[in-house]
Amino acid sequence: MDKNFFRKECLKKLRKYATKNNKIYLDYLVMQKIDLIINEKKPKNILFYMPLKIETNLKKLIQKYRKKLDIFVPFIEEKSFKMVRYRMPLKQDSFGVLSPNNSFFKQKSIDMIIVPVVGVDGDFKRVGFGKGMYDRFYEKLKKKPIVVFVQRKRCFVKEKLSDWYDISYDFYITPKLFLRR
Repeated sequence: MDKNFFRKECLKKLRKYATKNNKIYLDYLVMQKIDLIINEKKPKNILFYMPLKIETNLKKLIQKYRKKLDIFVPFIEEKSFKMVRYRMPLKQDSFGVLSPNNSFFKQKSIDMIIVPVVGVDGDFKRVGFGKGMYDRFYEKLKKKPIVVFVQRKRCFVKEKLSDWYDISYDFYITPKLFLRR
């Protein structure tokens, strides 16, 4: 199996779960587990993401912590992204995702990064949409944060499909799974 085939199979599975009536409940189960990690690790600043339809929606968790912690989200710039503070108003970006406006504020480090995944390979590395944005972003960080992979429906393969630059997780969370490395 190659990475592209695995990605396509995982995307089919995730699209199917994006239309399920219980996706709010599945997302809630994931948020409970992330909440446990936040309470254990006590990060001061977290990079969340603004979800696509097939990704776990963590907006309620963002709302819970936005007054207690510094919350950031990705702001797409060419082939990668930068972190911007989560703040209102939100507007639709080029991917159809509601995001805050651009900012010139520079956050020097991040304690935790919550990363949506399409799949995870046997090397415990992320298979994403194939653009490498999270990999490029992570590579530029001087201090490596705690990495939490989240997924609404587990898509895992025992084979090693990743490239050397693909990021790996400290925690991998689905509604039914909580893995710690």
